Amino acid sequence: MSYFATLNPINLLHALPGCIAQGLIWGIMALGVYITFRVLDFADLTVDGTFATGGAVTVMLTLAGLPIPLALLIAVVVGLCAGLITGLLHTALGIPPILAGILTQIALYSVNLHIMGMAANKAISAQKYNLLISLMHVSKAILIGSLFAAVLITILYWYFGTEQGSSIRATGCNPSMSKANGININFTKVLALSISNGIVCLAGGLMAQYQGFADINMGRGSIVIGLAAVIIGEVLGDALFGKYMNFILRLIFVVLGGVLYYIVVGAVLWLKLNSNDLKLFTALIVAIFLAVPYLQRKRKNSFSRTLKTSEALLKNLGKKGGN
Repeated sequence: MSYFATLNPINLLHALPGCIAQGLIWGIMALGVYITFRVLDFADLTVDGTFATGGAVTVMLTLAGLPIPLALLIAVVVGLCAGLITGLLHTALGIPPILAGILTQIALYSVNLHIMGMAANKAISAQKYNLLISLMHVSKAILIGSLFAAVLITILYWYFGTEQGSSIRATGCNPSMSKANGININFTKVLALSISNGIVCLAGGLMAQYQGFADINMGRGSIVIGLAAVIIGEVLGDALFGKYMNFILRLIFVVLGGVLYYIVVGAVLWLKLNSNDLKLFTALIVAIFLAVPYLQRKRKNSFSRTLKTSEALLKNLGKKGGN
């Protein structure tokens, strides 16, 4: 009882805006993960490196005097290049997807150190620089994060409806058939990986502004958080919309998945559980939400088989009764 007496619901309510702001940024990052994980069916681990790259490039260029929007744009271009390298390692050199992503991720650790002048972290003050998004102004951070997410979802929805975007979706769905229909699947893979990591770098740049610094390890575990946002969003969206869950709704729910994930993280911290166990809780959340669709399909299949078996038995009994 003494433990529950120390839990103040008001503290949780006060923490919710910050969780929503961070969740929106991670939701934007999850859009990049969604492109490779769901659309392309490519397990890309580059994002753990490119998220930190986005933060490092944005902070260093801002400190050098460049406007924040331009710094973010350059960070996106750097992310495109990182995704390009992963894509070429896979398509041109035949390296398996997971290993190609790991190789680029490892290389980016050194690259990020060089970007930050061999320092492990670099701070940026919201009082000195006109940051787009900051921990000091959480309401503004939620608004800006929502605008970035809305614009990005609109662009992605339009792009993946074009011929080039549809070719990426076709490649992820059935590479052999896509190749047989004249699609250059190597090009579409490289393009999708570049777009994905460009979005991840954008999220990294926003996160560095929000928290006030870029850190060499800020991208560690990003892929797990991105997967958590994707899976949570998909499960929730399918539960609410079922067969009406179209592509734009999936993109929206991916971002919402990031928000819900960070609300759960906020609740864990509010419960005064050990913060060192956050990675464990993250893994458990992802495992549960990954298992839910599988168990649902398994239950439906089992029910269908049982129903068919019962119908067959009833028919046999009816025939015997008629004879």
